Amino acid sequence: MINKSPWISFIEFGGCNGCTLEILSAITPKYDLERFGIKIVGNPKHADILVVSGTINTKSLERLKRIISQVPKPRYVIAMGSCAISGGISRLSYNSKGPLDKIVKVDMYIPGCPAKPEAIIHGILNLIKGWEK
Repeated sequence: MINKSPWISFIEFGGCNGCTLEILSAITPKYDLERFGIKIVGNPKHADILVVSGTINTKSLERLKRIISQVPKPRYVIAMGSCAISGGISRLSYNSKGPLDKIVKVDMYIPGCPAKPEAIIHGILNLIKGWEK
């Protein structure tokens, strides 16, 4: 349980960058993710929640593990988009490492290709509500 406003770091591991564009939409005035007291941070060392999108492959696997280890505990991981949830269109590639939850414990899934800003906000807020229990 975290007793402060959640700090979130977003990381993208390759793909079409559609989820990255939707994250940018979620923080614009139209959706304003920060109105819920959520702070976006660029450094995972400061984050409570790590939102991961994109396909994990052989080359990015070690980078993912290093980034996850930098997020202080208790930490929460969100798999965002089809690539992170199921491996996406690259899942049958020779160097795909498959879904994110085969690599690290995932606390929330935000589906979509790409995930829509409303879904991103809804998923993050549902994860935060779980902290209160």
